[in-house]
Amino acid sequence: MQRERLQNYVGNGVPVTPTFPAAEMERRLGSIRTSMAEAGIDAALFTSYHNINYYSDFLYCYFGRRYGLVVDHQQMTSISAGIDGGQPWRRTYGGRNITYTDWQKDNWFHAVRQVIPGVKRLGIEFDHISLDTFALLRHEFPQVEFVDIAAIAMRQRMIKSDAEIAHIEQMTRIADIGGAACAEAATVGTPEHEVALHSTATMVREIARTWPGGELLDTWTWFQSGINTDGAHNPVTSRKIERGDILSLNCFPMVAGYYVALERTLFAGQPSDEHLRLWEFNCRIHDRGKELLVPGNRCSDIARELNEMYASENLLQFRSFGYGHSFGVLCHYYGREAGLELREDCDTVLEPGMVVSMEPMITIPETLPGAGGYREHDILVVTETGNRNITGFPYGPEHLILPG
Repeated sequence: MQRERLQNYVGNGVPVTPTFPAAEMERRLGSIRTSMAEAGIDAALFTSYHNINYYSDFLYCYFGRRYGLVVDHQQMTSISAGIDGGQPWRRTYGGRNITYTDWQKDNWFHAVRQVIPGVKRLGIEFDHISLDTFALLRHEFPQVEFVDIAAIAMRQRMIKSDAEIAHIEQMTRIADIGGAACAEAATVGTPEHEVALHSTATMVREIARTWPGGELLDTWTWFQSGINTDGAHNPVTSRKIERGDILSLNCFPMVAGYYVALERTLFAGQPSDEHLRLWEFNCRIHDRGKELLVPGNRCSDIARELNEMYASENLLQFRSFGYGHSFGVLCHYYGREAGLELREDCDTVLEPGMVVSMEPMITIPETLPGAGGYREHDILVVTETGNRNITGFPYGPEHLILPG
């Protein structure tokens, strides 16, 4: 029996209220089209979560199926799987969508073919396309030259517009609310997962109030205690908070593909003298790091200066990862803008409009006094004259020694 290769969900319902105004979306499309013209690219086939979301306002659910967004010099079309019904059309800016079915393995390529007739040079994301998909693209489109557009798009995303910054600032406000919920629930004897559930529920309710037409997905909390603080991304467990524990709250509201973070060190009762010394020193690193997030400073130079501070206290060997990174369209399951990370191997110069975190962390092994992971995390907007910290939740011993 012959089954249809494409389905039409256009008009199934009404388009949702977009996250950003039309002027913002046209700014993004205009910028990438200018870059495409300069590179001689006829059309771009975006496949990643972040770029499809950035240019269309549609965040897909992968689940083993391919998705795409074709941007040429006149129009933009999202390509989605039939399992999603009309949701991709309702979310795609401009309302152009093609839906393919599961009934043949090459139906995604068939859908792509509908929107790239005559294309000779096609931009694709070299850092996202798998070898398997690339081989199939070359087989399906033998006359097309494939060129990388990932770096061009990443560079565009690194500089945030006023609309993006306003959106991110609302989210950092919600992360602060989640942090307060964590501190409220983190009592001795309470399991980590109960603290995390309380924080996440609090943030989701505030997101629903702030964006009544938004999709509520992927907001989460990692709350860690004791040994579980040694890694920044350690999952929540059912371990119960014990008196004297080092604690770590990590609140991650996510709205329309944008996520922000709030991370803080806390203690359940009075910390030991060594715990207190290490915590206070890490807060000094955090303070100095924020001072360095200004236009003209190089990411690698910031990392090296903070390294010297850690080395002065013989703590550099306990540093866990980079000092911060770009914020915007990103998440734990689809990564971030690799060109803007506060690491020794990144020479990007900070510019106004960048949104960057400062998040120094050290992990002291269980065999040493003051054991545990210490981490603070603020998000700052780089301005023409310096920076603006959009994280408001307090940090340090003065604020986050909880009743034991």
